[in-house]
Amino acid sequence: MASGEPESFVDKIEEKFHDNNSDSDSYSDSDDDHNKKKKPPVPSSKPNVYRLFGRDRPVHKVLGAGKPADILLWRSKRSTATVLGAGTALWIFFELLEYHLITFVCHLSILSLAGLFLWSNASVFIHKSPLHIPHIAIPEDCALQVASAIRVEINQAFVVLRQIGTGRDIKKFLSVIGILWVVSVVGNWFNFLTLFYIFFVSLFTLPLIYEKYEDQVDALAEKAMIEIKKQYAVLDAKVLSQIPIPGLKKD
Repeated sequence: MASGEPESFVDKIEEKFHDNNSDSDSYSDSDDDHNKKKKPPVPSSKPNVYRLFGRDRPVHKVLGAGKPADILLWRSKRSTATVLGAGTALWIFFELLEYHLITFVCHLSILSLAGLFLWSNASVFIHKSPLHIPHIAIPEDCALQVASAIRVEINQAFVVLRQIGTGRDIKKFLSVIGILWVVSVVGNWFNFLTLFYIFFVSLFTLPLIYEKYEDQVDALAEKAMIEIKKQYAVLDAKVLSQIPIPGLKKD
């Protein structure tokens, strides 16, 4: 079309129709973006899975997520083998070879002091620098933290014992009595050192097995807890509810 020539009626209609379509498309795009922004997120449906001891974190984090957790879960195989080997060697010394703790500590101290004494005096004759013995001291902050942590645990144990002694929580009373009875039976089979060694080895095996088969173990534990609750309900209905205890707390 030449410059200055008036637009025809058809051209005006086409131009207006094109502008309307452009506005409609831009409005539709902005409306879709607005709806996408306003669309609420779909909640993730996670099944309510039973976890042993009410655990809601991975096993590694439950154990502290640090160097001790790596050792217990065999993430650091060399460190785990060293700790487990040292514990096994001590058990062999004390249990199989019938080596006594005080004798072992005294003999180890004698060998250490004799070696340091001989090296310090022989360094003059063999033209070697004397052995540097570092200064070892326990920091006050570390000692206070350990003492504070032990104090908290002891006070918590006293609170639990007081709750049991008042006779208001019979379920907790029966649980503690059952645990003590099981420990007494197992302790009758082994001496203290062997029992402690079994517990020591369990720290390096049970967490690893549980982490590997946690779904299967949790399923079995859930079935066991359901059965225990059923048996406790029967015991409560037939026996415990018949005991006249004032202020008895029942779960």
